[in-house]
Amino acid sequence: MTIAIKFFASLRETVGQAENSLNSSSIMTVDDAWREATNSMDMPANMLIAVNMEYVERGARVKDGDEVAFFPPVTGG
Repeated sequence: MTIAIKFFASLRETVGQAENSLNSSSIMTVDDAWREATNSMDMPANMLIAVNMEYVERGARVKDGDEVAFFPPVTGG
């Protein structure tokens, strides 16, 4: 299974990459994809996640060919 991973804004610097392509049969959820792509870094709280440009929760299932995007929490004033 191949999953495209994208990291945006400050997450790009935190994980040290803008994008990645994962090839693994053990990736079943967004959470699995995060762990695989970041070498098991803790996932920030309140992070926005999209699969194929639709917002999802971290337990959402992924399938071959999906694109998973991670966005840092947004604050405003």
